[in-house]
Amino acid sequence: MITRVTNLYRSAYSGLSPATWWLSLVMLINRAGTMVVPFMTLYLTEAKHYPIGKAGLVMSVFGMGAICGGMLGGKLTDKFGFYNVQLGALTCGGIMFIFLGQLSNYPAICVCVFVLATLNDSFRPANANAIAQYSKEENRTRSYSLNRLSINLGWAVGGAVGGFIASRNYHLLFWIDGLTNIGAAILLRLVLHPSRNKQTPLHKDRSKTEKKRSAFSDRLYFVFIILTILFGFCFFQLFATIPVFFKQQLLLTPFFIGCIMALNGLIIALFEMAIVFTLEPRRKNMRYIIMGTLLVGLSFVVFNIVPGTKWLAILSTFIVTAGEMLSMPFMNSFWINRTDHNNRGKYAGLYTAAWSIAQVLGPFVGSQIAERLGFVTLWWTIGCISVVGAAGFKWLQLQEAKSG
Repeated sequence: MITRVTNLYRSAYSGLSPATWWLSLVMLINRAGTMVVPFMTLYLTEAKHYPIGKAGLVMSVFGMGAICGGMLGGKLTDKFGFYNVQLGALTCGGIMFIFLGQLSNYPAICVCVFVLATLNDSFRPANANAIAQYSKEENRTRSYSLNRLSINLGWAVGGAVGGFIASRNYHLLFWIDGLTNIGAAILLRLVLHPSRNKQTPLHKDRSKTEKKRSAFSDRLYFVFIILTILFGFCFFQLFATIPVFFKQQLLLTPFFIGCIMALNGLIIALFEMAIVFTLEPRRKNMRYIIMGTLLVGLSFVVFNIVPGTKWLAILSTFIVTAGEMLSMPFMNSFWINRTDHNNRGKYAGLYTAAWSIAQVLGPFVGSQIAERLGFVTLWWTIGCISVVGAAGFKWLQLQEAKSG
């Protein structure tokens, strides 16, 4: 049994390019310092004494900036190449995190958050393009999963350490987040600069003329984008309303909340690569996305079914993590399979924008529902949206079968 498990994990991690591993290390360093966003609502409500509605609005402003950043990053990537965009986004984003921590005025915080999100999220389409460049078609989903592993392992470290720091000094979070961004940029420059890594293009390759469909005329892709927004609307409650719910309703400490967030990343780091390696050859990607969408909805509905304790918070985390592992890697596979080297940036930008739109709507609408109608209503709403999203992905699966 032990030998079988060992062989499974060895196979899951084998065959990936060195550049893919370097890129994942860059992401790990960057995400290990991700402490501001998951604790932003707590920072604004606890340290700045703003009501949850205003805190949710700031998170929505962050999402608006992320929409701009995603679309801008996609266009810049197609024009200047993924390396330059990643380097600039990490450096500028790090500086803006430090600057944000010095602000006290609410309108100034909103403006700074918007600029920060625009800079920071222009990194994501470029990063998605880099993974595609550094991987082969047969291991592309695993390459994305390795990147997600780095994100979530870093999230586990950042969540646990961030919870500890937040219970003592919220402002230190901004310095750590900013400096790790800059540190990741330095590592990227050292190991993935075109002069040091042959897989990184020296400039944007315009020699190939083959071109697939445009991202903006791909009807099924637009349906997928809408469904991704619905999924993200539900999922982003994990970072906006859930921390406040844990604090106010379940009476958990910031440190315990950070540990629960770390648990999410730790589970993904331990199991997602093996799960993807096992499931990917079966070529039933949309089925896994449907199952994952339903599990994400269930992770919130469970709060209305089971009496609230710290154990319920842990149970919910296990459910939402299972849904995330089933859905998100195969969402990446869906959009990347519809692209070529000429249009990949725009596809990635639109996909990034979908998540950013969800980041606008999720925190804002979720916080308003929680403030005006209560958390019980919010969790039932999330459950219903998840069912609608799963039904939409099922329709998309049927349409793909007809056209395939």
